[in-house]
Amino acid sequence: MKKHAYNILIIIFSLLLLFLLLKLVFKKDYGFDTVNTQNYEELLTPNQELDSPKNITINGIDYLQTQAPIGKFGGVLKDSIMGDPKTFNPYNSNDATSSELASIMYDGLLTTNPFNGEVIPKLAKSFKIKEDKKTYIIKLRKGLKWSDGKEITADDVYFTYNTVIFEGFGDGSSRDVLLIDGKLPKIEKIDKYTIKFTTPKPFAPFLRNLSASILPKHIFEPVTKKGANYFLSFQGVDVKPEKLVISGAFKLKEYVPSQRVVFVKNPNYYLLNKNNEHLPYIDKWVNIITGDLNNQTLKFESGEIDLLAVNGSLLNRYRELKKHSDFDLYNLGPSTNTTFMLFNLNNRKNKDGKYYVNPIKQKWLQDKNFRSAIDWAIDRQDLILNVFSGLASPLHSSEPILSRFLNQKVAKGHSQNLDYAKSLLKKSGFYYKNDQLFDKYGNKVELELLTNAGNTQREAAGVSIKQDLEKLGIKINFKPIEFNSLVNKITNEVNFDCIILALTSNILEPNSGYNVWTPNGALHIFNKRTPNDLKSSDKVLDFEIELEEIFKKGALELDFNKRKKYYDRYQEIIAQQNPLVYLYAPLTIYAIRQKIKNIYPSVIGGIISDKSLIYIED
Repeated sequence: MKKHAYNILIIIFSLLLLFLLLKLVFKKDYGFDTVNTQNYEELLTPNQELDSPKNITINGIDYLQTQAPIGKFGGVLKDSIMGDPKTFNPYNSNDATSSELASIMYDGLLTTNPFNGEVIPKLAKSFKIKEDKKTYIIKLRKGLKWSDGKEITADDVYFTYNTVIFEGFGDGSSRDVLLIDGKLPKIEKIDKYTIKFTTPKPFAPFLRNLSASILPKHIFEPVTKKGANYFLSFQGVDVKPEKLVISGAFKLKEYVPSQRVVFVKNPNYYLLNKNNEHLPYIDKWVNIITGDLNNQTLKFESGEIDLLAVNGSLLNRYRELKKHSDFDLYNLGPSTNTTFMLFNLNNRKNKDGKYYVNPIKQKWLQDKNFRSAIDWAIDRQDLILNVFSGLASPLHSSEPILSRFLNQKVAKGHSQNLDYAKSLLKKSGFYYKNDQLFDKYGNKVELELLTNAGNTQREAAGVSIKQDLEKLGIKINFKPIEFNSLVNKITNEVNFDCIILALTSNILEPNSGYNVWTPNGALHIFNKRTPNDLKSSDKVLDFEIELEEIFKKGALELDFNKRKKYYDRYQEIIAQQNPLVYLYAPLTIYAIRQKIKNIYPSVIGGIISDKSLIYIED
């Protein structure tokens, strides 16, 4: 009896701890409210901030000087990525891995302070906004050099914006976010180190959008002259590393497919420590290609990599391992990425005159009641419990939980309600026969649900959603497929039904998602327009037109509270129309070796705010 009572106490105590882990809230001045859902001493939280770097001129060269503590030179950071990069061209990346690895080699004019969200200089030495709120003067650092020794000047900036971005080379996303009421800003070269941008109207996100990678004109201009197709093939994964000319902290040293991507420090990088020594501290940054989350976990536990994003289901295991190991656990709060179930609303024809989507399925997927029924049928709480051991939050909004523009009413969402879901289907003429759902024309409802193989969280979520939708009478054929194939289905073939996917979000600026919501956007994946579409102009849905207007007006409004009203409305539209059904936001928990110093985790910057600052302490 005593043993039984003791077990009950243990269970109650465990539940109380879990409750605290999920519900405890703290507020820190990051420029927005952030949620910290843990109170264990094993889980550290971002509580150290770093002053912005200072401008310092030495022998006529304008450097940046970090205010981080002095570190030790040498050593290797052993990191990991799930899949192979697809390119090293920063303007031709359609996936997070390629984007991160390509952009690490090319700095932008400005960047974001990872602790307070403020825009600060990078390649630029300073920036000024004139009283008209439309004129921006950007002063470049003097004396900075590309890795081949040529000086970085206003010519490189002018070329990058006026040719690569404004003319739409690459993925087009960088161009989309700079459209101001349908027009692009004007760029002028004032002198060798000064650029002037003039926007058609005051544009709230403009400064934050000046973070795009600046390219060396002398390398890329001959490429753009050969056309867009040649540009897309330039600096692919078969590029010889020594051919890359870069400005960033790290340069590609080696890429071995399915094994590793290795970067080495740029010895002439313009960031200095307080002793005026060139950073980065580490000699190499090695990314092991793991293939899937399970392999990533094994490599961390064997000591082959130094940091790991810890799935909630593994947290208790890692809390125990930490007692006898060499790593710390950090909680950065709910993920700033948005994970969703994507519907294909495309009803256009391809170049052969055939519909991208089966016309029968088109009618289902374009039916608002059908999409909403799926939203109401998904049991997010059960999914979170089974996939993340409860260490996640239900996601109902197109903005991440930590967004300063979050619509709190939309974010509250709803619980699973199968009866209400069935009533929505009934409104559109669906009916049941032997517990199987049929449309009003007598077609059995069956969908294919895809996600990227190797992402065990999404694979498990797919199984959970399949089970939920089968309770609604919908047969789901769930298939994890290789990531390249998945991207191709979205961007080129456009022949999918539904996909579980995630997009990186900017918790400071909703306009960074403009290219997702505008009909012609490069990431408008739920109603994708390709160059081969026939008569595509009459295939835009009414709510897409309203979304485009909202984003245009929201970006032109400079007052935060007035802007928020526009973005509140956009979130309401997505929640009502459900072109994407949002699913969950897991806690961002990292394990990182204690020997890695100067990491400065933050909600904005991630577990390592700046890899050029870190050093290895033996």
